[in-house]
Order: sequence, then C-alpha cells, then structure tokens
Amino acid sequence: QVQLVESGGGSVQAGGSLRLSCAASGFTYRGYCLAWFRQAPGNEREGVATIHTDGGNTAYADSVKGRFTISQDNAKNTLYLQMNSLKPEDSAMYYCAAAPRTCILYTSRWFDYWGQGTQVTVSS
Repeated sequence: QVQLVESGGGSVQAGGSLRLSCAASGFTYRGYCLAWFRQAPGNEREGVATIHTDGGNTAYADSVKGRFTISQDNAKNTLYLQMNSLKPEDSAMYYCAAAPRTCILYTSRWFDYWGQGTQVTVSS
C-alpha cells in the first residue's frame, strides 16, 4: 500500500531554514502529483507546493514563493521541501500528499494519499 513518511520538522527562529523529507513507497513513482500541505490550529489545510514525478513541473503558494523549494529524488522515491527565511506564520503541521494524476495545488481533496505530518514551529 502507499506510504508517505515525513521527517525533518522542528523548531527554529525566524529567518532560519529547515528541510523536510517525505519517503514514498508502495506505488510506481511515475504519473503522480506530489505535494506539501500545511495546517495550523484552527485553519484549513492549505497547499504549499506541488511537483509532478514526470517532468518535475512545480507550483507554489504565493505566501512561500521565493522562500520554499520543492524537489524530488526519483531514484530514492523521496520528496523534499527546502524552507528558507522562515516566518512565525509558517508554523504548522506539514503534510506530504500524493495523487495519481496531474497537479492541482489549491485543494486537499485532489490528493488520495497522506503522510502523518511533521511539525514546524518558527519563533519570533
């Protein structure tokens, strides 16, 4: 079965950096949209970035453009999110997600598979 396992979360000060990883297994690493979502307490789950396994096209939420970079290592079936210049408003639980179709960033309902999440806390 499909498994997504996130790691790399933690606590940092504003302006710092973190790199999240998502190890994927149980599916052929082709034809999938992979994404990072985040959810802060009391907020809806929001899309942060997407990348397609075929071709590597990416998309980002406006709030993270220029600061976050999504990437993948197809040989390792691993998804990454490099987060730089972190702000307190970036604090949230970050989730890895996968869907066997093209990418859409702005709805969590597009995605069939989810990891358990990794917490990111940014202090001012």
